[in-house]
Amino acid sequence: MIAVLIRRAASALAVLLGAATLAFAALELIPGDKVAALLGPATSASEQVKAQIRAEYGFDRPIVVQYLHYLGRLVRGDLGDSYQLSRPVAGLLAEQLWPTAQLALAAIALAVALAVLSAVVTAGRRAGRAVATAWELAAVSLPSFWLGILLLTVFSFQLGMFPVVGGEGISALVLPAVTLALPIAGMLAQVLREGLEAALAQPFAVTARARGLSHTAVRVRHTLRHATVPLATLTGWLTGSLLGGAVLVETVFGRPGVGALTLQAVSNKDMPVVIGVVLLSAVVFVVISAVVDALYAVVDPRLKAG
Repeated sequence: MIAVLIRRAASALAVLLGAATLAFAALELIPGDKVAALLGPATSASEQVKAQIRAEYGFDRPIVVQYLHYLGRLVRGDLGDSYQLSRPVAGLLAEQLWPTAQLALAAIALAVALAVLSAVVTAGRRAGRAVATAWELAAVSLPSFWLGILLLTVFSFQLGMFPVVGGEGISALVLPAVTLALPIAGMLAQVLREGLEAALAQPFAVTARARGLSHTAVRVRHTLRHATVPLATLTGWLTGSLLGGAVLVETVFGRPGVGALTLQAVSNKDMPVVIGVVLLSAVVFVVISAVVDALYAVVDPRLKAG
């Protein structure tokens, strides 16, 4: 167990180091003057002032020195300060993380519920499978921003059931969560249905039906657990990728969150904030990967020995 924990910790550190290195390289490769981005487009400064800023931020040092200094700050938990807001990046991310976490958790919970319902009801049934496959393909194919605008038009502007913008209250969370959940539910349902149909063909499922269990009972009590491992893997990956999808959804619905902060930072070339978001995404993927690995043994005890 200790060896396994050491390997996983080393793997997590390698992922975080790789993300930090790629973020630093991207910052260096972006064309333009860092000082100009820091000062903003509306600010004019003399060359002497710009030289002082370069010296203060270390922009005049060799790249290797800048990289080592950058890693040293990350080890201390210092993500730097925002160019445009003049505030610590860690504080900005902490303020905007909870609204995005609420949206992501609500979306993934809704997506899993829809996927399980669709797959369990239609697995092994030709007519139901065709209908379910049609809506799943449609959900996966729809761009999230277009789906969000469509939901806003119908349920906010026309019916007035939900608020148009804002992030306060459960009602403001419904439409953004549905917008994120539907494409994910379509992918999860297809994977889960394939697993269910493969499990239904196994001898244990045939034996359960021979004992008099209904088709629904066989699916829920026996085959669903066997099909959950690939579902857990894909759900973990999609949960980690929700941070990127939240950028468009939070913009469409006018919600606060990491997505809106990222869009603002990219528009203003506020690279410390962008790098902070990249590192946050890497941490989220590492944590979710560890959680999914732990769930494997719970879902399928046969994996515990392995």
